[in-house]
Amino acid sequence: MRLLLSLALLALAPALFAADPPAHPGYRVLAQDKGKVAIVGRDGKVEWEVECRHGSHDVHLLPNGNLLLHTGATVVTEMTPKKEVVWKYEAKPKEGYKGRVEVHAFQRLADGNTMVAESGNRRIVEVNKDGKIVVEIALKVDKPNPHTDTRMVRKLDTGNYLVCHEGDGCVREYDAKGKVVWEYKLDLGGRAAAPGHGPEGHGTSVYGAIRLENGNTVIAGGNNNRVLEVNKDGKIVWSIDQKELPGITLAWVTTLHALPNGNLIVGNCHAGPDNPQLFEVTREKKVVWQFKDFKTFGNGTAAAHVLDLKGTRR
Repeated sequence: MRLLLSLALLALAPALFAADPPAHPGYRVLAQDKGKVAIVGRDGKVEWEVECRHGSHDVHLLPNGNLLLHTGATVVTEMTPKKEVVWKYEAKPKEGYKGRVEVHAFQRLADGNTMVAESGNRRIVEVNKDGKIVVEIALKVDKPNPHTDTRMVRKLDTGNYLVCHEGDGCVREYDAKGKVVWEYKLDLGGRAAAPGHGPEGHGTSVYGAIRLENGNTVIAGGNNNRVLEVNKDGKIVWSIDQKELPGITLAWVTTLHALPNGNLIVGNCHAGPDNPQLFEVTREKKVVWQFKDFKTFGNGTAAAHVLDLKGTRR
């Protein structure tokens, strides 16, 4: 009897006394920095890359396998894996405006058109495959600046647009006619404002926002050094503060992916080599995956897309 009991305990020992759960399998990552756009595999090796001297604020792998890239301050390019350019749009000053234009966000839509946010022009346009503007939405900007009018912009399933106005420190939702139907203004979270892009900088220069299925909005605060989830009434219902996660300090918070299991993947730009450029965190604020590749990318990795994830909002 004692022998049988001993054998049973030995069989159970690995499950009872395992020190750590299995390692996270990792993700493939598409991002831009150090003068190139590259895809890094789960094994950490570069699978694909192309020169891109412009510091991008958006990047996409399309369902057809092509890439939608930010190849200049005003240029959005669709490129095949063989690096053939099959579509391009260049934003130019609209009629009556003679200042600078910059593009910081774009999105391929379900109907095949491409949404482009034009800072300086203070508008969103939808462009068809022939490069013709078929939709134009004027934006409300309190502090006009061609570099900070917008950052991340996404067209929602409802047809509305969720727009991050970096200079205004505000996320606004516009309906299909350009009316502001919701907005959230960031605050300093009880800290003093401070200049700089790194962990020492602090402000309300918001970068990204995504709308969850429950109607809440997750906000990547840029130099607010925080991730916030707010409800439709503007109440914060969940957040990550700058030094709340062990071993990670948030700097310029950028990329957002909301996974079907409730986890978030967060981009952490200008945070320095001691911090990951991307990390996945649970709602219990446990970090389950980190991406840190300062050989391929650098401290300016703002635009990143984690690949092969179905049902993800980004």
